[in-house]
Amino acid sequence: MSLSTIHPLSSLSPEHQILLRQGTDRRLKEIICANIGTRFASSLVEFCLAVADKDVNNDTTILDDFRRLVPLTEYESYRLLLMKFKERPCKLSEVENLLTPGLPDFLCWSSSTSGKEPKVFPKHSRSLHHKVITDISGKVADVYSISYKDLLQVVTDSGEAVHTVVFTASSAARWRTTMNWTLQTDDTRMGSIVPGHVAPWATGLITHFQPFLFVHALFALAEPHLDQLRVLYIPFFVDIVHLIQAEWEVLLSSIRDGTIADIEHIDHVRAHLQDHMRADPERAEELRHIGPPLSCPGWAQRVWPKLTTLVGICSGVFSTALPKARTVLGPNITIHNFAYGCTEGLRGKAINLGESGDFVLEDEDVVEFLDVTNEQTIDNIVQAWDVQPGTLYQPVYTSRDGLWRYLIDDIIQAVGFHPHNGLPVFKFFARKNSSIRVCPCEITETVLMDVIRTINEGNAKVHEFTAVLDERDTPETVGFFFEVVEDAIGSKVQLIKQKAIEAFLTMHTHYQDLVDVDLMRQPTIRIVKPGTFMEYKRWRVDSAGVGINQVKVPVVMQDSKAIKWVVERVVMEL
Repeated sequence: MSLSTIHPLSSLSPEHQILLRQGTDRRLKEIICANIGTRFASSLVEFCLAVADKDVNNDTTILDDFRRLVPLTEYESYRLLLMKFKERPCKLSEVENLLTPGLPDFLCWSSSTSGKEPKVFPKHSRSLHHKVITDISGKVADVYSISYKDLLQVVTDSGEAVHTVVFTASSAARWRTTMNWTLQTDDTRMGSIVPGHVAPWATGLITHFQPFLFVHALFALAEPHLDQLRVLYIPFFVDIVHLIQAEWEVLLSSIRDGTIADIEHIDHVRAHLQDHMRADPERAEELRHIGPPLSCPGWAQRVWPKLTTLVGICSGVFSTALPKARTVLGPNITIHNFAYGCTEGLRGKAINLGESGDFVLEDEDVVEFLDVTNEQTIDNIVQAWDVQPGTLYQPVYTSRDGLWRYLIDDIIQAVGFHPHNGLPVFKFFARKNSSIRVCPCEITETVLMDVIRTINEGNAKVHEFTAVLDERDTPETVGFFFEVVEDAIGSKVQLIKQKAIEAFLTMHTHYQDLVDVDLMRQPTIRIVKPGTFMEYKRWRVDSAGVGINQVKVPVVMQDSKAIKWVVERVVMEL
């Protein structure tokens, strides 16, 4: 990536408009030609009738037919087809050519952050290569998982196994595909280290949250010449920091003696990890002299003098972890908000180095856009060359993995156009369906995030949070659970409720009027004990099987079991 800053243009040149049209039309034609014969495509009755007598390889009118006749697609549109993969035995005759020709290589599950049943998306290896994975230099602590939940054997009617589908997180599928790490070669790689990485390859096969963090932290601390830290989300880095703080003496002992500590859930990889441990009493003493992460500002610069960059997504809800991350890193280490992505397959790449988060969507598939203020119909879909800077859109995604127009539940804001290729530039704004309905208001994720930003402008910092519909009294209201930074637990914590109310008054001009007539209550705020949300992520990974790289704290928590779990860790209500 160039170090010179790229400034998006406010309008699209005629030349770039032509290139965008040509590129989009070419990719859409390829997708239609490849997938027109699938079972899902046959359910698009009007479209199939329109193209039945056309040469789909040469007749460009099929593009207009697609845009006129293929409806917006939701998960329910093809969920029943995907249920066939759950049948045992999983028969070739039932699962072949469902969404794309042949069979998928992976079934990727969503993070199920809301607590609902995970969605599943079939993926072919050809659609999963991701250049960002291999874009490294120097010594890198790359925190990723390549574990999988299940292997699905596809068999013929006679019972012969003909294909294996890997059931895993999308990030693991991307890593395996990009690096060409097939299941058949796992055993031969167990004792290796990827060139440039500090943790052994086998670390990626640890399936439990705490030991996964511990082993990555151990090998990162043992390496004094670290250049880069890479995580999927910035809160993941903060979780590692908290683990180092809690396990400081154990980690130093392991580095001093060259042994892997006696921790659970790593027996399947322990020997391979141990092969790469070397006793280093000098490094252990150096770390002891520096102290644990929360002992001094800029701790990371002292532990890793060559560290230049922390790479991780820090847009939206993940931005709440930035103050803590910055305190630990110090002022001279760059935080790079490198990407946008979702399980459905849509990906974006940052156009600049840094926290801004401006990105372009990768141009391998077809993305259309729906203005969030318009009705959700295909008549309101706009193409990439018609995007208006400043407008909020939902992406409409058509991939090589299916002939759909999938409406992504994210809101992205158009910023402008890339000066080099004309691609529209976006910034992540919020999740679409993450809100709390408190009659007569809908409190959106954007409003909830603005409340947190208002609080964090003062001295009392909220590290992580979630919000619920608080029904403990009438009328209902928004209920916050806050985990605050350690030095805010004293008198500063009382400022939080005042800041929250001020924020609501700013964002809802009639809020106080609604409170006065008993249509709303003031928001409730409960403080949870330090480490609660890190423990929550551990609980979700270890008990619910959520992928390590996917686990998040939802902005709006709706799962009653999860809410009960958080309530049990409340230490104070303001």
